[in-house]
Amino acid sequence: MLPAWVPGAAAGILSLHLAQRLLFPYFWADLRYLLRVLRYGLRVEAYRLRGRVVTVLDKFVRLAQRQPRKAFFIFEGEVHTYGDVDRRSNRVAQVFLRHGGLQKGDTVALLMGNEPDFIHVWFGLAKLGCVVAFLNFNVRSRSLLHCLSSCEPKILVVGADLLGSLEEILPDLQKDVSVWIMTKASALPSVHTLLDKIEAASEDSVPADRRSTNNLKSSALYIFTSGTTGLPKAAFISHMQVLKGSAGLWAFGAIPDDIIYITLPLYHSAASLLGIGGCIELGATCVLRKKFSASQFWNDCRKYNVTVIQYIGELCRYLCNQPVKEGEKNHKVRLAIGNGVRNDVWREFLDRFGSVKICEFYGATEGNICFMNHTGKIGSVGRTNFFYKLFFPFDLIKYDFQKDEPIRNKYGWCEKVKKGEAGLLISRVNAKNPFFGYAGNKRHTEKKLLCDVFKKGDLYFNTGDLMVQDQENFLYFWDRIGDTFRWKGENVATTEVSDVIVMLDFIQEANVYGVSVPAHEGKAGMASLILKENMTLDLEQIYKQVVTYLPSYACPLFLRVQQTMEMTGTFKQQKFRLVDEGFNPSTITDPLYFLDRSKQAYVSLTKEVYERILSGQTKL
Repeated sequence: MLPAWVPGAAAGILSLHLAQRLLFPYFWADLRYLLRVLRYGLRVEAYRLRGRVVTVLDKFVRLAQRQPRKAFFIFEGEVHTYGDVDRRSNRVAQVFLRHGGLQKGDTVALLMGNEPDFIHVWFGLAKLGCVVAFLNFNVRSRSLLHCLSSCEPKILVVGADLLGSLEEILPDLQKDVSVWIMTKASALPSVHTLLDKIEAASEDSVPADRRSTNNLKSSALYIFTSGTTGLPKAAFISHMQVLKGSAGLWAFGAIPDDIIYITLPLYHSAASLLGIGGCIELGATCVLRKKFSASQFWNDCRKYNVTVIQYIGELCRYLCNQPVKEGEKNHKVRLAIGNGVRNDVWREFLDRFGSVKICEFYGATEGNICFMNHTGKIGSVGRTNFFYKLFFPFDLIKYDFQKDEPIRNKYGWCEKVKKGEAGLLISRVNAKNPFFGYAGNKRHTEKKLLCDVFKKGDLYFNTGDLMVQDQENFLYFWDRIGDTFRWKGENVATTEVSDVIVMLDFIQEANVYGVSVPAHEGKAGMASLILKENMTLDLEQIYKQVVTYLPSYACPLFLRVQQTMEMTGTFKQQKFRLVDEGFNPSTITDPLYFLDRSKQAYVSLTKEVYERILSGQTKL
C-alpha cells in the first residue's frame, strides 16, 4: 500500500509539469543553452585566474600533438591533417622570423582567397605573435589602399590569383609596407616571393613565448566590416572574441566527429572564427571550398559525408532556386549554422532538403552582443530571458527614421520600445562586455557608441540594426539603419559607392541607397544621379567605372537620373522617399536604368524589364 501522500505528490508534480509546458514552454531549452554558455565562460575564467591564457592557436597546437593524423581540412579532395598544417605554418613562421623582421604585436595584412595557404600563413604569423588583418579580396583600388592605411601593416601577403589587385595599388602603396606574394618568382619590382622560401624553410616550431599572451583582450586579428557608414573599417578582434566565435559550433551542439562544410570567404568572421575556429574548438574536420557553388553543394556534402554546413541567407535561397533533383534529402547534414535566412526560404529549405536543424544566430563582427536561436523557431535570430540579460545586457530603443537617430524624450533619455515594435538594438559596454572599436580613425569608434542613454554616464554599443522582440521573447531582425544595406550576403557602404561614381567628370552628385526586390534577401543597390550642367549621361562610362572600382555586390543595379537632389534639414541627402519609391518605371517619371550583366551594360529600365525582374526571369 502506497503512503497517502504519494498520489498527492505525483499529482502536484504532474500539475507543475503541465503548468511549465503551458506558461514556460522553452524553460528547459533555455536552461540547457544557458548552462552551456556559463560552462564555457567559467572554463575561460578558470584559465585566466590560473594565469594560463589559452588561445585558439594554443588549442590547435595541442591538437596537432594529440591527433596529428586526423584531417583538419579537406581542400579540392586533398586532406590536410592537423600535423600537416602545424608543420607548414611552422615553415611560414620560420620564413618571416628570418626574412621579415617582424616583432611580436606587428600587423601583417593578408589578401588571399580560400586556399590552404591562407590558413598556413595566418597560423604561421600568429605563432610569431603578429596581428593578422584579413582583407576582403573583392575590395580594390582606392578602397583597398584605405584598408591598408587603417591597419598599418608592416607586411602585405598577396595570393597568386590576386596579383591584379596588387598591381593596381603598388604605385600608391606606402613605401614602408613590405610586399610578399605566394609565388616562386616575381616580375614586380621590390616584391618578395614566399612560396620558394616556405619550401626551403625548417619545420621546427618557433618558441611558444612568441605567441603567448597574458591578456585575452589583446588584439589577435583585424577583420574589416562596413559598419553603418563609409569605407570598410578594421575592427579590433581580441583573443577573447576569437574564443567566443570558436565556441559557436559547440554551443549549437556540434561534436568532434562532425564534418563542417565551409564555402564562405575566410576573410569573413563566419568562416574564419566560427568555421575554422569552431573546428579547432571541437577537434573536428572541415571541408573548405574556394568559392560557393549551388550546383555542387549537395554533391560535396554527400562526397565528404558533411554533417554541418555554414550559410548566409542568400546561400540558402540559391540552393532552393536550383532545379529539383531526385534524392535531395539523401545526405548526412544535420545542422545548418548561419544568419540572414528569410522565413519562406527557411520553410522551403526544410521541406526540400529534409530534417536539417537551422541554427540562426545574430552577431556583428566588432560587436559585444550575440543571439543564438537554440530552439529552431522559424524566422527568429535568437531568444532572450531574464538570466541572459543579466550576463549580456541589451535593449531595443525607439528610433527616428527621418532624422536617422535614436529618439530622446524631454529629459534627454532614450526610450525602450514595447514588445512587437521595431527598435534599435544597443548593448551595454562594460568590463565583461567590452567594445574594442576600430583601427585608424578614433571617430569611427566613437560614432558606434551611445552615451547617457538611460542615465548619466552609461555607455552602449550601437549595432545599427533594428530588431523586434515578440511576446515569447524571441528576437527578429527587422532592418539596418544608416548608410549601409546588405546585398548578396555583404554589407554595402553607400558612401563608398557614391565616391566611386562622382569620380566621373559628368556626375555632379550621387545618392546611393538600397531598394527591396521581391523574393530577394537584403536590398539591391540604386543610385540617384545629378548631372553636371551641360553634360550628358554616359552609361558606358558608368558601367566601366563601377565594375572596375567596386566589388560585384556593390555595383548599383539601378540608376535614376534626377534634376535636383532632395536634402534634409541638416544638408544630408534625403534617402527616405527614394527608398519608398523603389525602381518602378510605372510610378517614377525620372529616367531609370538597369545593370544587365548579360549585356555588360546599363540598359533602359522599361516596364517589360521591370516585370521580368519581378517574375524572376531576369537574374540579379
